[in-house]
Amino acid sequence: MTRLRPIPNEPLLLVEGSLRVLVATDLHIGIEHQLWLGGASVPSQTNKMREDLRSRVEEIRPDRLILLGDVKHNLPWTSFQEKSEIPSFLKSLSEVARVDVVQGNHDIGLYDLAPPDIRIHPASGLVLDGVGYFHGHTWPDPEVFEADMLVASHLHPAVRLADRLGSGPPERAWVRTPLSPEALKEEYDRTLKSPEMTIVPAYNPLCGGYPLDSATREDRGPLPKMARLDKARVYLLDGTDLGRLDRIRAVQALKTKTRR
Repeated sequence: MTRLRPIPNEPLLLVEGSLRVLVATDLHIGIEHQLWLGGASVPSQTNKMREDLRSRVEEIRPDRLILLGDVKHNLPWTSFQEKSEIPSFLKSLSEVARVDVVQGNHDIGLYDLAPPDIRIHPASGLVLDGVGYFHGHTWPDPEVFEADMLVASHLHPAVRLADRLGSGPPERAWVRTPLSPEALKEEYDRTLKSPEMTIVPAYNPLCGGYPLDSATREDRGPLPKMARLDKARVYLLDGTDLGRLDRIRAVQALKTKTRR
């Protein structure tokens, strides 16, 4: 039986079935360049991410390492930083594991940067060992929903957990959510299997998080449409079970009302 196991205190997912698959997502290599263009000077985090991720791969020894989209950051062009750092980053990881990339919305031009032994799959998704993987910025191939379980990313899920003053930084979080059969039928014009989906938090802390418990809702593509986020369960990186998202939102709304 396949088991999904988040690595404690890290935004890494270990999928254990007949294969052992380690999943990381939303690396956003090159985000420092965009921050620099906006006036913020932040040292490149690529070497640290590479060493941390390579160390975990060497420790866990998975059969596959899946980078679930947004390896690179800048759109629609590729920065000098990305051209310099991404090839060596991927080459280093490929020395310790087979690396598969499922394309995200930021991965335009990644084919030109990746070493030949890196396998790049389209945004329509990948089914491996009974698990469907896709980034989530676009609707995946309908065959992905025939998997026993789904793994997605793209949302950069987080919770803010506001204090008494109404502030607090977003903390990265895991999301386990049922799907909406009605939304799938509307999109694909047929009834599809709707397995549970796990949404993986962003690996790069610089790219921020989307506070799911916030009253503000952003357009984040099809994931919030296909998922029943009101019934989703949310966990912090340390494994803390925060409960269902609809109840978290209700508590946050009550706190806001009380402060007024």
